[in-house]
Amino acid sequence: MELELTKRRLVRELRGRYGVESSPVRLVFAPYRICPLGAHIDHQLGPVTAMAVDQGVLLAYAPSPVREVRLTSLEFPGEVRFDLDVPGAPQTGDWGDYARGAGQALAQSGYVLRRGLVGIVTGPWSEGGLSSSAAVGVAYLLALEEVNMLSVAVEKNILLDQAIENGYLGLQNGILDQSGILLSRRNHLTYIDCATTRHQLIPAAHSTPPWSLVLAFSGLKKALVGTDYNRRVAECRAAARILLDAAGRTEETPLLGRVHPREYTEHKGRLPEPLSRRAAHFFSEVERVHRGAEAWRQGDLREFGRLMTASGESSIRNYECGCPPLVDLYRILVRCEGIYGARFSGAGFRGCCIGLAARAHAAEAAEAIQRAYAECQPHLAAEASVVVCHSDDGARFLDAACAPSDSEDRRDAANSTRQD
Repeated sequence: MELELTKRRLVRELRGRYGVESSPVRLVFAPYRICPLGAHIDHQLGPVTAMAVDQGVLLAYAPSPVREVRLTSLEFPGEVRFDLDVPGAPQTGDWGDYARGAGQALAQSGYVLRRGLVGIVTGPWSEGGLSSSAAVGVAYLLALEEVNMLSVAVEKNILLDQAIENGYLGLQNGILDQSGILLSRRNHLTYIDCATTRHQLIPAAHSTPPWSLVLAFSGLKKALVGTDYNRRVAECRAAARILLDAAGRTEETPLLGRVHPREYTEHKGRLPEPLSRRAAHFFSEVERVHRGAEAWRQGDLREFGRLMTASGESSIRNYECGCPPLVDLYRILVRCEGIYGARFSGAGFRGCCIGLAARAHAAEAAEAIQRAYAECQPHLAAEASVVVCHSDDGARFLDAACAPSDSEDRRDAANSTRQD
């Protein structure tokens, strides 16, 4: 019902602000994603896991007769307006950067954009940890492709969304976020090999007990490009360079995913601090991903949760991400009854933690987590929140038939979707 109300509001806002009739209105939904296992290793070509959740970015839009994009947000002030011929450089703190980046990524990849669009966008959470930035980038890409009648494969859209952040905004991340948002399916674990870009959808076993996801927001809000994210990427590459040189592979691209585990074991003593800990996190996290995928296949949520918690510990001790409020939040989740396991979500420099919960205890756990966090971080309590979510399908177009002017007998059609 909440989604239906949001759809109706966006369509109404679009019609009122831009004079758009209901018939050409489109809706695209790009879910947020979590990464249960595979922290900070996608940019080093390690294997990762992901799930889409039932919250995300919703964009209502309509094609424009000119090559101009005009956007309004329900969360952010002002209007974003730019010409597709000259999207312009990124503007610090401007919520329109991802739309401009989408236009540039498509143009630089050789796609011809003859039409722009007008749109209204909303996304409830932008604190970090759920890849809201990648989700909004996916939404803009799909919308621009649709109005220009472009047929773009999912695999290509993963790379295009990565190009928004790598090429346009300068954030050196991998393909985890985009892959989780575009590939995920409800009640499946999405396993992604970042070295080959191949993925596998692992269904929850029939024996798996009912489960939910608890998302605990710290109240911290800081852009990734202003954190140590890129520094950690550089440190991983520096560690890879030392290991590959020691193995006699001096021409190999310096990424830890290019280092064989045997080479790491043989030469890890050459690594100085903190590079030694960065490599230790990478290789132990790769092992956790493999073991976690098997635990998921078997329906063993306790083992899967234990591995999530171990991933969180390694992120703190070896990868050295997480500030005191986020670490406090992680510790609270780990101790909470009904939580199988927990870890930072996303980069871990701000944002939120995720917990895998027994469904029967999820709501009670969420309340307990919020109370405990307010006690240890009272200055952030007003901005913090804890919510219960569930897994969902990946990015998709929604039926816009829920516009207020449509007849009630079409209401059921609002739930239908078409895949990209």
